[in-house]
Amino acid sequence: MTADVGAPLDLGTTQNGHRRIVPVLGGRVEGPKLRGRVLPGGADWQILEADGTARLDARYTLETEQGALIYVNNRGIRTGSPEILARLNSGERVDPASYYFRTVASFETSAPGLLWLSRAIFLGMADRFPNQVAIRFWQVT
Repeated sequence: MTADVGAPLDLGTTQNGHRRIVPVLGGRVEGPKLRGRVLPGGADWQILEADGTARLDARYTLETEQGALIYVNNRGIRTGSPEILARLNSGERVDPASYYFRTVASFETSAPGLLWLSRAIFLGMADRFPNQVAIRFWQVT
């Protein structure tokens, strides 16, 4: 999956920590059992820790090529050295081997042929680009 993302909205330090909201603008999902697009309107509600580690809570909607809708809640962590995280958090492109970016996704749909998504665990390995996030998902069997 690739998700196009907008500039982060930086709320500053709130009662829950340093809050950023990264809008999801669109994108694509392509795999052996699922193809479609990421709809605009979602976001990643992040908490940044003092060392730059991001606690991620992304929520967005997929639409399959057949028109079925799938709600996604993708929670994760992005961490690395303070220097690498500072570069990532400023929107710079960084070698994905230099930081850790993993997620756990849950899916919700009413489409009978896609109910398998809501009955499995999916792990994601992600890369952050300046205007996009790319995630490779694996179903845990």
